[in-house]
Amino acid sequence: MKLHVICCAIFVSFVLPALAQRSAPIVSPEIKDDHGVSFRIRAPKSQSVALRGQWDRQQVEMTKGEENVWSLTVPNVPAGVWEYSFVVDGLTMIDPANPAQKPQRNPSASILHIPANPPNVWDFQDVPHGTVHQHTYLSKALGKQRGAWIYTPPGYEADTATKYPLFVLQHGSGDRHETWVTHGKAHWILDNLIAAGKAKPMIVLMIDGHPLGMVPREMADKRGESLKAFKCELFEDAIPLVERSYRVSPDREQRAITGLSMGGWQSLSTGMTNLDKFAWIGSFSGAVDENEIKPALDDAAGTNAKLKLLWIACGEKDFLLERNNQLIATLKSRGVNHEWRLTPGDHSWPIWRDYLAEFAPKLFR
Repeated sequence: MKLHVICCAIFVSFVLPALAQRSAPIVSPEIKDDHGVSFRIRAPKSQSVALRGQWDRQQVEMTKGEENVWSLTVPNVPAGVWEYSFVVDGLTMIDPANPAQKPQRNPSASILHIPANPPNVWDFQDVPHGTVHQHTYLSKALGKQRGAWIYTPPGYEADTATKYPLFVLQHGSGDRHETWVTHGKAHWILDNLIAAGKAKPMIVLMIDGHPLGMVPREMADKRGESLKAFKCELFEDAIPLVERSYRVSPDREQRAITGLSMGGWQSLSTGMTNLDKFAWIGSFSGAVDENEIKPALDDAAGTNAKLKLLWIACGEKDFLLERNNQLIATLKSRGVNHEWRLTPGDHSWPIWRDYLAEFAPKLFR
């Protein structure tokens, strides 16, 4: 009996407090009915914690409360897919309680998705959905393991005869090949556009745009090597993988390429120098050295004969706007057909989702 009492005392003194500590898991973010959102993080030894959200780009201090939990409730967050981070003692980090993280080369942002009513084109809707396939392969061009994500449209598995157009969709310099799906919601955008009859069913290829790892902008020679490696992997590994595994049309008029930021540069450089392979080219907030596409600029008549669409878009507050303006001026002076979209916004995902929703319906018509 005495031993039993001692064991109970030990349990009450040591085990119950430990269980109590575990009994209050952190919920973050917590979305309220009125679009207020509560953010929380347990950081017992931190001196300061703040929230930085993309919806207003403000850094707001959080308050430390019970159980060393820092919290903040933000009212009336607009509907959208937003990035946010915690700044803990000066360190920018993800929300450890939120499994929705933006795929990045150096992850530092979590995702807050607040659907709109009625839903936006990037929101999940009750329509037929396609499939996102994940591939890992040994790149012969690079001599190392690589990855790609491939979207097939609704009904692809049931329809065993149709060959579909191929759309290469590239990410930006800070991201990875998963980002267009996980954060950009490209699969839902296409699902919703196809269901509404606004876009043609298509297969989408997304590969890692960093064949040599991240290369700083100021390293021009290394960036040139990286671009060359990207093209080699695309043509020698990734597109052949799609052609072996999926029913894609071999017709160049059924091939498109676009991307955002770095991916826009890659798409302009790759597409404009391979007009025998792509008829539809786009750039979202990208920029290209005009020397890279000089043959296409010098032969405007030949370029126009092969191009179905050259679509370039940039935000009026984008740091790459001036370079886009220069490119548009050159295209006009050389007589190269193109569509130019100057829109509100800066260099960020909220406008790139809009661009995809506007660009995709133009393809393969």
